[in-house]
Amino acid sequence: MRSLQPGQHCEIRVASVTGDQEMAYATGNMLLEAPNWTLDGRALILNGNGRLWRLELASGALKEIPLTGVPALNNDHVLAPDGSTVCLSGEDGHIYRAPLLGGQATRITDDDGSFHFLHGVSPDGRRLAYVDIEGGDFGLPGRLRTMPSGGGPAESVDVGPGHCDGPEYSPDGGWLYLNTESFTTAPGHAQLARVRHDGSGFERLAQSGTVDWFPHLSPDGRLASFIRFPTGTQGHPADLPVDVVLVSTGDWATPLHTWPVLGGQGTLNVNSWSPDSQRFAFVAYPRAGAAPGGGHQRLPATAL
Repeated sequence: MRSLQPGQHCEIRVASVTGDQEMAYATGNMLLEAPNWTLDGRALILNGNGRLWRLELASGALKEIPLTGVPALNNDHVLAPDGSTVCLSGEDGHIYRAPLLGGQATRITDDDGSFHFLHGVSPDGRRLAYVDIEGGDFGLPGRLRTMPSGGGPAESVDVGPGHCDGPEYSPDGGWLYLNTESFTTAPGHAQLARVRHDGSGFERLAQSGTVDWFPHLSPDGRLASFIRFPTGTQGHPADLPVDVVLVSTGDWATPLHTWPVLGGQGTLNVNSWSPDSQRFAFVAYPRAGAAPGGGHQRLPATAL
């Protein structure tokens, strides 16, 4: 499990499409990652210490979601469209489904010799999109797969030979949005792309000199957030100076707003948009002496 470094703390921030920023929660004792926004708009779902947590935005209360039948969890968790179920990736390389309020989890993936990293659930809840790492060998490129949400045979979606990650369905279900290294031979140079679920229409969304990961569309499809790593970054490591970026889906090359943070891994791994498409959440990991996160309103920080 990842943990905070000496002098480091964790800030859960909420960004507005207007460019404002709030801090919803802060802790110096536990590293939290990858917020999802609940469909009722009241809470964020995060992972930390291998478990799943619910952060109430009104009160700032953080409570564990009690799950059974799952191993330690990583930061790949996605809420199902019904709003009452969450799909999860475990450190054992399998994908699970569980009640969002807590309870018994069910394993979805088979023992097929690969590790499975969930990123997307289709709008109708019928399919999952994930990255397959053969044999759990992270020296091999991740491959884009989809499968029935209740379990069953997986299908491959061809997005070229380069490593890909973060596949997520568009709100209309017609596209999978992802980052991929297939457009360049430069090591680690991920770029944003999309592809139809049948493998057609594969296209680059913007050409940039930075390393761009994890495109997340707003529920209304008009906006998107992603994380921008420094040029030359390989993978999506932690504790780098990165930018959280907001763009219009009509122009991925021109940021509407950017929020520079110390982060990377855990900052924006999964879709964290609010149901009304007006805000999204992300995580920063500043060190002691770093300038505090800004914003038009600073919510009370709660220390665990």
